[in-house]
Amino acid sequence: MPAAEARQVARAAAQWLALLESGAATERDRADLQHWRASCTSHEQAWQKAQLLRQRFAELPAALAMASLDRPQPGRRAVLKCALGAATLLPSAWLLGRQLPLEVWQADLHTTTGERKQLLLADGSSLQLNTASAVDVDLDNRRLTLVAGEMALQVPGAAPMTIHTRHGLLSVGAGELCVRQEPRGCRVSVYGGTASVRPLRGPVLALRGGQRVDLQAAGAGALEPFDVLQPGWREGVLLAQDQPLGEFLEELSKHRPGVLRWAPELESLRVTGSFRLEDTDRVLALLAASLPLHVQARTRFWVTLLPRKKVA
Repeated sequence: MPAAEARQVARAAAQWLALLESGAATERDRADLQHWRASCTSHEQAWQKAQLLRQRFAELPAALAMASLDRPQPGRRAVLKCALGAATLLPSAWLLGRQLPLEVWQADLHTTTGERKQLLLADGSSLQLNTASAVDVDLDNRRLTLVAGEMALQVPGAAPMTIHTRHGLLSVGAGELCVRQEPRGCRVSVYGGTASVRPLRGPVLALRGGQRVDLQAAGAGALEPFDVLQPGWREGVLLAQDQPLGEFLEELSKHRPGVLRWAPELESLRVTGSFRLEDTDRVLALLAASLPLHVQARTRFWVTLLPRKKVA
């Protein structure tokens, strides 16, 4: 499906969801929705994904989700106008914004913001997806395509698995590696066994356990060592060792639905510790307890970190 058409389908699903959530839908509306869903497979797929996303917003305060619906306005048309203006914003704007690009939706496997997933593939390989990640799977040709985000793969047998990324081609057999793809580059870390890395430019590299390399459009960087025993996202841990707070928050925000902002003057503070990713609210509370900052939360989904005021 062309990207423009797929985006229209996603927007239509979001608008149908907003109409139902508004409470203003009639029986005719519900019948029209059923007809829309049944008219095309892509419509039904988009509707199911919209509902799954809505479940992730189940704990959103009703006062925020329906902020414009508590004002008395006559007539169904006015209610619908509010519903499609405010209720569509949450989660529909999220649906069309952070959950896109559409290739992530259309991937064989994907995770949403804050979600991590582990799967056993049919060939016995173990695949883990980090937050907001997507992978296409073609086991017939022993090929995975990392569409977005980060994945870890453990291949038990000698038959190699090929991994396609935007910045190069990888091959691993009887080994374990982690691949993180970002707009400007791709990081390949080998935890066990060996892996072959073919950058877009330059020679093929052979990596062994405990080595990693960054790939960019211009080619591969230098091989670097790393500690394979350090905990990481695969164990649900965000590790910081004297890290600038700005960098730490950038990483934390990838695991946290909603908006996380911070004052620029906080970025140079340093943070050290091991933080569990299943409770990012607690991570923010720990930062406030150990650093000169405080957490200003409008809602759980809109949080700002500000410098703590000095007491005279």
